[in-house]
Amino acid sequence: MLNAPLILTLNGGSSSIRFAFYGAGESLARLCHGKVEGLGLAEPRLSFAASGGEVVESLLLSAADRKAPVTFLLEWLASRPEFDRIEAIGHRVVHGMGQTQPEVVTTQLLSELHRIRLCDPQHLPREIELMELLRRRLPEVPQLACFDTAFHSGMPRVATLFPIPRRFESKGVRRYGFHGLSYAYLLEQLQHLNDPAASIGRVILAHLGSGASMAAVLNGRSVDTSMGFTPTSGLVMSTRSGDLDPGLVRFLARTEGMTMHQFDQMVNHESGLLGISETSPDIRDLLKTEAKDPRAAEAVALFCYQARKCIGSFAAALGGLDTLVFSGGIGEHQACIRTRICEGLSFLGIEVDPTLNAAGEGLISRPGARVSVRVIATDEELMIARSVWRAWGASRLRMELA
Repeated sequence: MLNAPLILTLNGGSSSIRFAFYGAGESLARLCHGKVEGLGLAEPRLSFAASGGEVVESLLLSAADRKAPVTFLLEWLASRPEFDRIEAIGHRVVHGMGQTQPEVVTTQLLSELHRIRLCDPQHLPREIELMELLRRRLPEVPQLACFDTAFHSGMPRVATLFPIPRRFESKGVRRYGFHGLSYAYLLEQLQHLNDPAASIGRVILAHLGSGASMAAVLNGRSVDTSMGFTPTSGLVMSTRSGDLDPGLVRFLARTEGMTMHQFDQMVNHESGLLGISETSPDIRDLLKTEAKDPRAAEAVALFCYQARKCIGSFAAALGGLDTLVFSGGIGEHQACIRTRICEGLSFLGIEVDPTLNAAGEGLISRPGARVSVRVIATDEELMIARSVWRAWGASRLRMELA
């Protein structure tokens, strides 16, 4: 096992880069994992954990490394014994526009990603940089780009249209949706749990974290989602605004002299929970202070209100609801937020059992409730590893057996 081939997964986000090593095989056992987090903040840090989850290394990035976190991470990975055993690499790529399935990283694909990088300037530049540096460092190792948008590629046309002049659609302007790797994983977990709604039924998947979105799934296929052309849209998020009146662009330009760049900075990094509370983008902080800080209380209330409205609208799109799944950092760990979101939704058949919810059980709906309400920990990295194994695993095994 010491020389067994490995799959490296990389998940480049707007403020972090997550990585993991998996044994190349049907079980895809995770050997170790880590992340560089706090990118753009004063003290970004790399942490590295063994398979059991215990942190075995934690490093504060130097001033020079903060300016080139991708280079720092790859140099650190190259110093690890696992690096020489990498057989394939999988990347989460947030925006793939019309891509419907994972794609091998080629010069042509990288050129296309460079072309669309303005569609997602928060994620794509770092993801492209990771792929390009690894191509130079490990030119013989295949890489696979796994697109968040692919999960939603089969949405009905009416769910993808924007009510603006039709000519912009030919330029790729439409609703794409994101968090697709998380949603694909959650559906597979629902199938493992023998929830019939995963294949034949009406499901709402709620990925609630620093980035937050929901997806309406009918008979195993995405039919609508809260995010649109970019990951800035949809629900209230930690620092992202979610949906806004487009008239704000003109209003703020005229009254504040706000430029396009300043507006983009505001809606992506200064809004959401941080903008409303004026104190923190972290809902854990806001829950601690909401009793004495009305700004924190309003931020939490708005987050839950918008999520509740989204569930109601998606239930309408689905013609009812069979299963609701909470996931993501907030959805998985904040029982009180799940309770507040579900309050008033009993008319849909959503009834949360307080005891089960507080205990963090996987199934938190009341016994006999019409809608199953579940909590499932998502795993985008494992979904990437599965995609890589499905692409190359069978062929590798055939070569070994030949």
